[in-house]
Amino acid sequence: MEYSVEQRRIKALHRYEILDTPADGCYDEITSLATKIFDVPISIISLVDTDRIWFKSTYGIDSDQIPRDPGLCSSAIMSDDVYVVENARLDPRTMANPLVAGVMGLQFYAAAPLTTSDGYHLGTICIIDKNPRILNCKEGSILLHLSRIVMDLFDVKLQAKIMYKDLHTKVLK
Repeated sequence: MEYSVEQRRIKALHRYEILDTPADGCYDEITSLATKIFDVPISIISLVDTDRIWFKSTYGIDSDQIPRDPGLCSSAIMSDDVYVVENARLDPRTMANPLVAGVMGLQFYAAAPLTTSDGYHLGTICIIDKNPRILNCKEGSILLHLSRIVMDLFDVKLQAKIMYKDLHTKVLK
């Protein structure tokens, strides 16, 4: 049976066993830092699942997930680079999005993909503002660096789980 790219991406996401896990201070520090670096009110570390976008960490909003459609992170994971919407109310990709046209009133969105070593985009680290803005090259580079730090943390925690399971298996034998 051959799997689609999306099915392989979801399999890679589940390999990390991070969906629906409790809050973790190291990720909260990163989203807090992102809001300060970029002077935005909202930052999110998101994971794009089959039907939802689950938030591992948020700063500036009180939510733990949204439906995958109309989430902007679903579009952002299609790019290998930083995905930017400078003015969502004028951008044809986003002007009808309820997060833009609705109560939240999102206008600026920038996200860097959380990319596994085998090339799958699990989600994003994104920054959001209610005002339009421009993301310069230096800021884009910083956002990419933050995404790599998040992925490094995911990888370290995954390796620790694997080592623990291996050790536990050996002890039981």
